[in-house]
Amino acid sequence: MKREREDWTRLYHKTLKEIEAMIDVQRMVKDLKKIVEETNMTITEMERIILMASINNRMVNTTNIIQISEDIQYMVQSDMDE
Repeated sequence: MKREREDWTRLYHKTLKEIEAMIDVQRMVKDLKKIVEETNMTITEMERIILMASINNRMVNTTNIIQISEDIQYMVQSDMDE
């Protein structure tokens, strides 16, 4: 009877340790999920910033091209007037 009780006690403690290990894994998964969500938000924000920089760069390039075109037209017109 004593041995049977010891076996059950051992089994109980082993089961408790396994449950604690599962809880620890669940906590780690929860923490990882939180980190992944934060990382995803950061990546999304970076993508937005890169897109805005790209749009701004495209607008600056277009403005520069238009200005160069106008300068060339002015120079050609000036040469023709002479």
